[in-house]
Amino acid sequence: MTVLRADPTNGGFRHVSKFTRVPTGEGDCMASMGTTAFGRATTVQPEGAGRYAGFMPPDWKAPVLPHGGVATAIALRAAEEELAEPAQTLRSVTTVFAGQVHPGPLRMDVTVLRRGRSLSQVVVDLANADADAGHHVVAVFGAHRAGFEFTDIQPPDAASLDDARIFEPPPELEDDPGHFFEHVESRLALGDYWGATDWEPNGASDRAYWYRFVEPPRRDDGALDPGALVALCDTMPGAAYQRMGPDAPDGFCPSADLTVHILQDSRSEWLLAHNRARHAGDGYVSLEMRLWDPEAGLVAYGTQVSFFSFQSGLAVHQVRPPS
Repeated sequence: MTVLRADPTNGGFRHVSKFTRVPTGEGDCMASMGTTAFGRATTVQPEGAGRYAGFMPPDWKAPVLPHGGVATAIALRAAEEELAEPAQTLRSVTTVFAGQVHPGPLRMDVTVLRRGRSLSQVVVDLANADADAGHHVVAVFGAHRAGFEFTDIQPPDAASLDDARIFEPPPELEDDPGHFFEHVESRLALGDYWGATDWEPNGASDRAYWYRFVEPPRRDDGALDPGALVALCDTMPGAAYQRMGPDAPDGFCPSADLTVHILQDSRSEWLLAHNRARHAGDGYVSLEMRLWDPEAGLVAYGTQVSFFSFQSGLAVHQVRPPS
């Protein structure tokens, strides 16, 4: 079980769990990006002529195959290297999951579609070294520009960090280590965890979590790596099960695509992730994620289409949510 206990003498929280380790000191929280688990996982090596090599580690599963948002972040690292325009930061990325990516060596073919003075577009095809297909990634990088400034949505009415429920991983995760949530701590602020005995469907798909990386991957200026925000956004399918309630059949909800807009820098340790399922039908579901920084406001917006795969089929009475 995962438990956090306040430890004011140590400037953070003390974590007692075999499932994950949470940093307790400022030194851990401010570790440079390259020394963190996420930084190591997203390291790439140039091989010339737009070809890059990488490695998908086995300890970022979600829950069976490697996390798609982490694979996208690896591709983004190659895109940044090839573009080599530090003033242009990630603004938007879209990934089509055309083939499964497994732990092991990766190859990436990077093409700069257009290199502009303030806006550039890059394409990355990422796959295992011996695979024909993998992830097709299109990214937009842009420099600062003058323009309007506003946010036209509000954060959810969710529990505070102190009042949120701490994630207790199910036995199958504890017995099969190497999962995304060994690297990312989660607290439920709105909705219910799958399998909760006190689940009370409220007629909505809304879920919200407080997230933080065990080893926050920060740039030299203290902001979180934009690729880390992309990875946090790729945690959306739970909203569909929130809408259906505890009697929904067991299954998976793999992603067909992923789009994330990076709106501004994030420097807070914890982020509030608000997840919704907008529509489900014909075996697919449209999902969205909003990442809120308690200090900066809305820092990222994600959306994707996922499809349902049920282990034991779907009964007629399980197609629609409970009334």
